[in-house]
Amino acid sequence: MTDECSQAQLPDQYEHVARDVMRYCAPKDGVWVDLGSGSGPLALALARMTKSVLVLVDPNREALSRALVEAAKSGLEDRFVAVVGTAEDIPLADTSVDLVVSRGSVFFWKDRPAGLREVRRILRPGGKAMVGGGLGSTYPLWARQEFIRRRHESVRKQGPDAMRAFREARSPDTFTRWAKEAGLTDFEVRGDGGVPADDPRAGLGVWLLFGREG
Repeated sequence: MTDECSQAQLPDQYEHVARDVMRYCAPKDGVWVDLGSGSGPLALALARMTKSVLVLVDPNREALSRALVEAAKSGLEDRFVAVVGTAEDIPLADTSVDLVVSRGSVFFWKDRPAGLREVRRILRPGGKAMVGGGLGSTYPLWARQEFIRRRHESVRKQGPDAMRAFREARSPDTFTRWAKEAGLTDFEVRGDGGVPADDPRAGLGVWLLFGREG
């Protein structure tokens, strides 16, 4: 990695993540939820690939307001809805959505199994969910490795315990445990999690995929 490369601004990742959502979930058009959406970059990327309504759920009102502003700038405001809520208490009706995607927020949920149960609760029969973290399988290798190098460097500054916790939370075994504790019986854990920055799998992350039978 050259100094020039290490200082480079990394390309946007969300279109790549959205492509993976479409590829792995093959979701039906309808009502899609971005859980832990923040200011909505993933929802915006998904909106360009579907005619679905995008429901953004996040506890941060200011972030949701920014998301609606960005949606309006893109002419997508008629398909965006913002709802204040958390993974453990999603303010949506049972069996009301066709897709739930959540990138990066699961690591901050207070109760991961409870959040996963909520995700399953709101899925319609045939609905799909993709929960986890990663930069997208088509994101450039150099950018994935540089992103992970920077992320690991930041976590290491917090001490060895922080780094151990960081890696454990991104372990496929941890995702499997969360899914089983949530009572999920039909699920897939995709990816190898927190591998080193020089690994070609760096940045592919780890995802939990599951659905509700139709």
